[in-house]
Amino acid sequence: MDKLTADEIRRAVQAALAEDIGPGDATTLATVPESALIRAAMVAREPLTVAGLAFAEAAFHELSPDVHCERHVTEGQHAAPGTSLLQVSGPARAILTAERVALNFTQRLSGVATQTSKFVDAIRGIRAEILDTRKTTPGWRRFEKYAVACGGGRNHRIGLYDLILIKDNHLAALRDEKPNAIAAAVQRARAKYPQLKVEVEADTLEQVAQAADAGADIILLDNMSNDQLRAAVAIVSGRAKTEASGGVNLTTVRGIAETGVDFISVGALTHSARAVDIGLDFEP
Repeated sequence: MDKLTADEIRRAVQAALAEDIGPGDATTLATVPESALIRAAMVAREPLTVAGLAFAEAAFHELSPDVHCERHVTEGQHAAPGTSLLQVSGPARAILTAERVALNFTQRLSGVATQTSKFVDAIRGIRAEILDTRKTTPGWRRFEKYAVACGGGRNHRIGLYDLILIKDNHLAALRDEKPNAIAAAVQRARAKYPQLKVEVEADTLEQVAQAADAGADIILLDNMSNDQLRAAVAIVSGRAKTEASGGVNLTTVRGIAETGVDFISVGALTHSARAVDIGLDFEP
């Protein structure tokens, strides 16, 4: 995935601040003098993998260029409870008003990174790689996929445009094609988009063989048992990359990796990641 730009981070933060502040932060404006200065630290409350500090910095700077931010960790770093992630100092009103938005971005993205790192750690020492999916929060896909990368995972296709993935519903529309639906689909995909890699979803070992014979670049082995995965890897025999999908969790992922597949896609990296606990602690 292309690197996140400062401009897209700023736009996302601006939208979040507008949603939260509306016509004004009534509590802060009513109680905190405009001249007040404060210092605070964004602190991990639990073990986590860091992602999203640029969003927090952008939130504080958006409300005042006089807020100073100093990172104490790097993106992708594992942090123990009590670790200071980011220190901020400057105008109290700006820091107090941006606090929630800064935390929301960092907690959510660090949650995705932390979830990903758990899966990556679970298969450490095996050559398989952990992939994300398109099961992302609408409007946050690039951010969440960035967080997956921070956690040590690998990005699958970003959208419908950068890789051809022929799924069962596509094949259903081609069921009468000769010699078979998969061969017809792969041939048409190559003709229309020769620059893109072609992936084929296979539900059976027969479809695995058809996809390999058709010259697919990647074969998605959908909801197969570990015995079926091993058989599929043997059928493919290096002619294509293999990707296991379905029924993947922290309990099953290592056994899946040991079947010899190249990739394991995990929707839970993004659709089920819990926001981690990070606080903003104010100094006296």
